[in-house]
Amino acid sequence: MSEYQYYEFKAMDRALTKAEMAALRAISTRAVITSTSFTNHYEWGDLKADPLKLLAKYFDAFVYVTNWGTRDFHLRLPQESVDSKQLRAMLPGKSVRARSSGKSLIVSFEAEVESDDWDDGDSWMGALISLRSDLLRGDLRCLYLGWLHCAESEEFSKDALEPPVPAGLAELSASLNSLIEYLAIDENLVQVATAASTPLHAGPSRKELAAWIRGLSEKDKDDLLLTTALDHSERCRNELLRRFQLQNALSTVSSTKRQRTAGELLAAAHALAEERSRVQETKRVADAARQKTKDAANRIEYLKQLAKRTNTVCKQVESYIQKRQPKDYDRAVILLTDLRDLALLQGSESGFQAVLENLRKTHAAKETFLRRLAKAKL
Repeated sequence: MSEYQYYEFKAMDRALTKAEMAALRAISTRAVITSTSFTNHYEWGDLKADPLKLLAKYFDAFVYVTNWGTRDFHLRLPQESVDSKQLRAMLPGKSVRARSSGKSLIVSFEAEVESDDWDDGDSWMGALISLRSDLLRGDLRCLYLGWLHCAESEEFSKDALEPPVPAGLAELSASLNSLIEYLAIDENLVQVATAASTPLHAGPSRKELAAWIRGLSEKDKDDLLLTTALDHSERCRNELLRRFQLQNALSTVSSTKRQRTAGELLAAAHALAEERSRVQETKRVADAARQKTKDAANRIEYLKQLAKRTNTVCKQVESYIQKRQPKDYDRAVILLTDLRDLALLQGSESGFQAVLENLRKTHAAKETFLRRLAKAKL
């Protein structure tokens, strides 16, 4: 089986120049290159460049998916737009981490996933890319999910304390749910983590923003207008909302009595998984019992109808046997099984056994038929 690798890069804050697109074309003649993206896949061979260097130089997001289970997702963020120290503090593991790269901060999510489903990788960028805007707005839920992934992978001690729990873990967006799927995070672990999360704070109203903007200095207002006029990306809006939250003390984390340890969360997730398994097994047993009762009632009704045409069925059995074909022997045995069950229901087993013995004598030379009778315990 060939090795499949999928690479997709996305630029968000600016378009690539013609010179940059030409430099990317020199790396790959078969890649799909636009002013905001670079996409390629390989069945044989590899990308002739360091993907993280390409990310740092040209792009804002990078997805890498392979058919052996590797899944990487990297985001480049401008350091002046995020609290680098806070982001790095939330990610003490290896598979999800934050590191400085020049004037940028690279946030990386990595996983090795076991799956029997073929994944060509081309849907993940669209599903995950909005997480970058979340981080730039100060929404750190994806980082907390990354911490859970590291805890599940046992990348640090079970005594390690969880980071501050973001608000809104019980109100996950489509992109956050996609991240859970992408990293294959245990949904039981996510659910127990939500117990310490408060509801997501609603965004500022027009009235609140207007009052805040009126209180800004003339210089700050001029800077905002100039940035808005020159910046065609979401970066300006995200930075504005982040500043509003900071200056108005709108916390994006939940206030909890104490931080839980990785071990406590994992134990709670295990207990939840066992409880769900117990509930599912109880339901399965109950469903099976109901189905068995229903099947038994249907069987009795069928046998009652069969009783009205016993003579016809006996002739049909004889007709099947006379054809001397394996499939017809099988049909005869099915009908004889029905007649036996009818006899048991009516309390006339002796009469059925007499009919069966007569068939054995009449067709004693048909060994294939007799073997089928024995297999059916007739």
